[in-house]
Amino acid sequence: MPEDFERVLRVHLFGAFNIANACAPHFRAQESGALVFMTSTAALIGSVGQANYAAAKMGIVGLSRGISLDMARFGVRSNCIAPHAFSRMIESVPGRTPEEQEKEMEKRRTTTRPDQIAPLAAFLCCDGAKDITGQIFGARGNEVYLYDQPRPIRTLHRNDGWTVEKLSTTLPGAFRSSMTPAERTRDVFSWEAI
Repeated sequence: MPEDFERVLRVHLFGAFNIANACAPHFRAQESGALVFMTSTAALIGSVGQANYAAAKMGIVGLSRGISLDMARFGVRSNCIAPHAFSRMIESVPGRTPEEQEKEMEKRRTTTRPDQIAPLAAFLCCDGAKDITGQIFGARGNEVYLYDQPRPIRTLHRNDGWTVEKLSTTLPGAFRSSMTPAERTRDVFSWEAI
């Protein structure tokens, strides 16, 4: 339903914008500041049945990146954290039995706790991170990691231009080995966090 999709965008993406919008005049006036937004592996990697949530959380990544560029001249930094954490959003993932959902929720509750994410958020706001902006970090258990960001990795060029037919015969073979597979978070994070 479009209303449900919009509701999720309003909570997550518009909520992040509203905070940034309220902070911006104060940060500009003091010529410093740090914003730390929460994104999700549902956006960065993928999750079944959560397209609305993934879209909102990926929008936050773009918002943060834009703020990091626009506010740099005022000494303002902006970064994202994608915590591996328990969320009520997990309850809505289709195709899982109640037992599977409960097992996943219990695992998430014990593998990443708020006290394991908070130090990273606090660090990104402190002077020790004064040169870090426009980045996406992850926190899972006692792990902290840095995500890569979209950059061109392959290119194809034809002097005479492209047609659908030419692309059909060239692009799949040329790009296949560099394409990111359609995976879910649990496919990418195959090891246990402790």
